[in-house]
Amino acid sequence: MRKLLIISILFFAFSAKGQSINDYFLIATENNPELKAKYKEFEASMQRIPQVSSLPDPNLSIGYFISPVETRLGPQNMRFSLSQMFPWFGTLKAQKNVATLMAESKYQAFLNTKNQLFSQVAAVYYPLYELVKLQNIEQENIKILESYKNIANAKFENGKGNLVDVLRVDIMIKDAQTNLEILNKKEPALISWLNSILNRKYDEKIVVSQEIEVIELPFQYRKDSIATNPLLQELELKKQASDVAIEVARKQGLPKLGLGLDYVLVGKGMNNFPDSGKDVIMPMVTFSLPIFRKKYKAATNEAKLMQESYSFQKEAYENKLNGTYYKLVFELEKERDLLKLYEGQVTTLSKSLNLLLAYYSNANKDFEEVLRMQQELLKYQKMQLSSISTFYIKLAELDYLTAKQF
Repeated sequence: MRKLLIISILFFAFSAKGQSINDYFLIATENNPELKAKYKEFEASMQRIPQVSSLPDPNLSIGYFISPVETRLGPQNMRFSLSQMFPWFGTLKAQKNVATLMAESKYQAFLNTKNQLFSQVAAVYYPLYELVKLQNIEQENIKILESYKNIANAKFENGKGNLVDVLRVDIMIKDAQTNLEILNKKEPALISWLNSILNRKYDEKIVVSQEIEVIELPFQYRKDSIATNPLLQELELKKQASDVAIEVARKQGLPKLGLGLDYVLVGKGMNNFPDSGKDVIMPMVTFSLPIFRKKYKAATNEAKLMQESYSFQKEAYENKLNGTYYKLVFELEKERDLLKLYEGQVTTLSKSLNLLLAYYSNANKDFEEVLRMQQELLKYQKMQLSSISTFYIKLAELDYLTAKQF
């Protein structure tokens, strides 16, 4: 099979007919606190870059000789020392690269949270859509049953029917009314659930769209886009950061260069030498001696092990995504087949019900069959709605796997 029939809801944004799911995606993006927290983590990680790519602070020391040191040119009264350490060549750039890659991984984590949020919205929006449609079906069912009751009453009063038909349809009306009451009570729960995801008041009004249209999509729907899943991208960036961290650990194990300057204030000497009382300026060069190698070796091994860990995590998650993809495709195909079956059953039952009702109106027969077929029609209408809701939820999960942008 090359193509998969997919039922897709087309909505008109902020219209009287309802708001599309994309509208609620936008509201969730702007309001959801978990998503905001992830973005703040990304922003915080960006502040790490200038911290690791800057030179260490210079050192300034001041010394005062309580007992001045007498020299041939005069007594030394005060000493100033200024020094600056420089890491090995390329260390700061490597540290900056590590911080940059880690910040990019945080952004991918933010994107993954956003995609998860969209899937959560869909998991509530479509059942709410189903509930609204079920309410309409039950209301219409009650009207139909009441019309049946009027027909049964009229035939009973004319002596052409029996009381059992009236009582039977009355029982079905009460069942339908109870079902409608349950649906009405369930609606606030779904609305509050969706509003909690949107970070709004629990009772704020939610209006779902009513428009649907059938379209076709390729069988391998967005299969190649699995590689763009933010979690995979996040693990790849962390793997790259660990690779650069190995270089950082190696460079940190090399000597550091220090440049400095000493300035000594010298008082006037008692001897009349030409340079008597002249201050002393002394440039200095220092080197660190990284002779304790265990910590540098451990840092290198840590980076290598984390690189291997991220590689295995990415491979495992990629396998999981591919396996879930084919599972969801199967479930979409199943719902498509069921929808096709339900659509045919509803059409056939509607025609049969009209014929039976006409036959009953002209003869005193088959009222029980009329009621049975009405319930059968109602069952398939509800199953059709349930299948549509399930279909869209699974499609939203598939869009999450393939990192679809809305």
